[in-house]
Amino acid sequence: MVNPTSRTAMVTGAARGIGAEVARRLAADGFAVAVLDLDEDAGKPVVAEIEKAGGRALAVGVDVADEAAVQAGVDRVAAELGAPTVLVNNAGVTRDNMLFKMGVDDWDAVLNVHLRGAFLMSRAAQKYMTQEKWGRIVNLSSIAALGNRGQTNYSAAKAGLQGFTKTLAIELGKFGVTANAIAPGFIETDMTKATAERLGIPFDDFVKGAATKIPVGRVGQPEDIAHLVSYLVSEGAGFVSGQVVYVAGGPVG
Repeated sequence: MVNPTSRTAMVTGAARGIGAEVARRLAADGFAVAVLDLDEDAGKPVVAEIEKAGGRALAVGVDVADEAAVQAGVDRVAAELGAPTVLVNNAGVTRDNMLFKMGVDDWDAVLNVHLRGAFLMSRAAQKYMTQEKWGRIVNLSSIAALGNRGQTNYSAAKAGLQGFTKTLAIELGKFGVTANAIAPGFIETDMTKATAERLGIPFDDFVKGAATKIPVGRVGQPEDIAHLVSYLVSEGAGFVSGQVVYVAGGPVG
């Protein structure tokens, strides 16, 4: 079994929320972790936490929708931390609105970050994974992939990531690379706080209301997602590929 300390992981959108928690967890698991975010400085506190705990990490500023920036960022990670063989495509934005009010810019912004970003990052990283004959790609989808009022752009992007994931699994499997998607339900993050603000609902009330509809009786936390990422990128998950796992506290769909 390969020791994770010889592996390098990249997590996009890792300056806060789910991405930051995933970065911390993978570092605790022994990976060197590249904390990728649009703002490099925003990722430095996460890097400092990881280093304080004895891990290796690097903050890299990358616009995942920019082809040249992605290539430069991935090459920098390879040079400074080692060949990246784990990729968690977590970067995301929301531009919610009803269809008749949604502008083209809002559509493009969401599709570019989620779908184009995952494509560009995966394409750049697969070079290192196929060379190493080992790799793990985890894409963050959402229960919104099943449809959610006011989120035609976000729902389309998150559904697209599921098809993207399954195709990566088919194409890259022979190289020892797995690809899986995690579809979170309600996770308590800055993004869900922004949704509550958009709806004009106090966040505490928003959380309590959501929890009443979830079988386990609570909303999710970033750690809930990080636990599953930890498993999916592990050596032991080598026969799990092309799957979409809904992490929502109960059945979905």
